[in-house]
Amino acid sequence: MVLQRFSWPYGGLSAAFCGNFTGWTEYPMTLVGNEFHVVFDLPPGVYQYRFLVDGVWRCDDTKPFVRDEYGLISNEVLVENNAQPVVQPEPSTSGINMDDGTISTTMPPEPSLQNPGMQIAVFRHGISGILLHNTIYDVVPLSSKLAILDAQLPVKQAFKIMHDELQRNIRALGNEELEMHPISAWKEAKLQFYGGPDGAAMQRRPLIHVKDSDNLVDVALTIIRNEISSVPIFKSLPDSSGMPMLNLATLQGILKFLCSKLQEQAEGYSLLQNQLLNIPIGTWSPHTGRASNRQLRTLRLSSPLNSCLDLLLQDRVSSIPIVDDNGSLRDVYSLSDIMALAKNDVYARIELEQVTVQNALEVQYQLQGRRQCHTCLQTSTLLEVLEELSIPGVRRVVVIEQSTRFVEGVISLRDIFTFLLG
Repeated sequence: MVLQRFSWPYGGLSAAFCGNFTGWTEYPMTLVGNEFHVVFDLPPGVYQYRFLVDGVWRCDDTKPFVRDEYGLISNEVLVENNAQPVVQPEPSTSGINMDDGTISTTMPPEPSLQNPGMQIAVFRHGISGILLHNTIYDVVPLSSKLAILDAQLPVKQAFKIMHDELQRNIRALGNEELEMHPISAWKEAKLQFYGGPDGAAMQRRPLIHVKDSDNLVDVALTIIRNEISSVPIFKSLPDSSGMPMLNLATLQGILKFLCSKLQEQAEGYSLLQNQLLNIPIGTWSPHTGRASNRQLRTLRLSSPLNSCLDLLLQDRVSSIPIVDDNGSLRDVYSLSDIMALAKNDVYARIELEQVTVQNALEVQYQLQGRRQCHTCLQTSTLLEVLEELSIPGVRRVVVIEQSTRFVEGVISLRDIFTFLLG
């Protein structure tokens, strides 16, 4: 065994250390003077390691490093048996050296893949490595069509593009207002409505965006934290003359890229083969006995459409499973289905209180045809769900009981990334 010392001399408020010999489990480092230290008792060999400094994965540029097949960079060290052997410490695994204050740790055993918490931690570490070392250029198409609206454009003309926002106002605006109301005036009305009487609450929030140099973790977190479906990508210019808009980034685009990387070496991520029933992800019905951060809502075909819209807004969700009188899944009504109401001025000819969800779905079917309802089982693997959600246009999968099609849960793109990023 050889006593090997690792240090991070480049500042920071906190630092942790991990390596392939720790199963990529993080170990805290001790600050001594201006450097963080940790010492491991290792057998001779070649090892890879990284530092987690203030929550960001870092490598020491002055030390040898290697790049794996995902482009993930790690420092590398050759431990040689050219020093006096050290006495193997007792199984307490760590002790404090009072001379320099460093932590001396024996080499921990390989993580047990039977430990779900450890398996998830190792999996998340690998996912973060992939996303941290890739940028938005890895996920956006080389060529695409991007629509940018003039603020003076009439709302009705912009309806198809702005359906996610317009659905919040469709009941408040009449047909004539939709014909003449410009977007700029509409946004002012929204500020007053959501801001209330307090003028300070009516301040415009800055434009949410990412830069083309941002890594994919930052891009995904920007989308999740701001509860948006996509985020504009601006190109940074060194002369600060402006930031041209390049494209839009979405969770689905990031997931598609991630799936392509995982498929290249799926055997390195055993958690991908775990069934959903063993993974803490998604929103679940109480009858499953699984914990959820939010309540799973369903509506019957006979429910009034306005109650569906109210739930979408109040629960801040993008879709609601629709079931028949037996509780079996029939379809999913989502915010994007509001677009069907704009076709042929349908929204101007109906009373939402008198229209049922079934009526609204029939309008959807007449205008766009019937669509596939994407489902899975609790026994489906995580990989199967990731691949399903990476299909263009699929934003969530409904977990059903196979024989009855009872709704057991919903897993959305947001749920996936919340789980992946911990």
